[in-house]
Amino acid sequence: MKIAIIGYGKMGHAIEKIAKERNHEIAIIIDKNDDITLIKNHKIDVAIEFSTPETAYQNIKTCLNSNVPIVVGTTGWLDKYTEIENLCNEKKSSFIFASNYSIGANIYFEINRKLAKIMNNQSNFEISIEETHHIHKLDAPSGTAIVIANDIIKEIDRKTSWSLEKNEENSIHINAIRKGEIFGNHTVDYESENDIIEITHKAKSRNGLAFGAVVAAEYIHNKKGIFTMKDILNF
Repeated sequence: MKIAIIGYGKMGHAIEKIAKERNHEIAIIIDKNDDITLIKNHKIDVAIEFSTPETAYQNIKTCLNSNVPIVVGTTGWLDKYTEIENLCNEKKSSFIFASNYSIGANIYFEINRKLAKIMNNQSNFEISIEETHHIHKLDAPSGTAIVIANDIIKEIDRKTSWSLEKNEENSIHINAIRKGEIFGNHTVDYESENDIIEITHKAKSRNGLAFGAVVAAEYIHNKKGIFTMKDILNF
């Protein structure tokens, strides 16, 4: 495939390396100071977008309007997700967003959903989430933590929202920590007077995210529609 990389930070470099290892061509790299409309001048099979919350929406729109399928890993723009869905359908293009492209993290999401179902009737357990990322991460909580929280809320009747504040009624507290160069740790904690149940996922490097993003690009190539990691992993 001919791939466009949008956003050439550490993730963009990791994606470039893995894409080349999987025999793909990098047709264009668009970094933060480059004009996204340059993508129209190249024959692109799929774009992979890891930019910033401020630029992601326009980047996605430009790709879809240019008939370029796009894999998006940037978080912090999801208030406009429905608009992107509508545009993708209108243009008969293909689009996938994931807050986390790691194969291991997506297995973790599935375990989280199943555990939440089991814990719905265990009202003596309080629920909290802790996520830790490197100091350069711009949004808090992480998109991954939000996905985890929303999946729990769908399964547990006594929880209706998530919050960065503690002790909000019917809310799951998310403790967002920014320190060092941590790639991404997420823990869901169920605690009662007698027990603590924890499930944790820790990213060892960016390579898992980059690998999953390239696999996602391979999956949506020559397909039409809106996809998720559940489609790719056949959950």
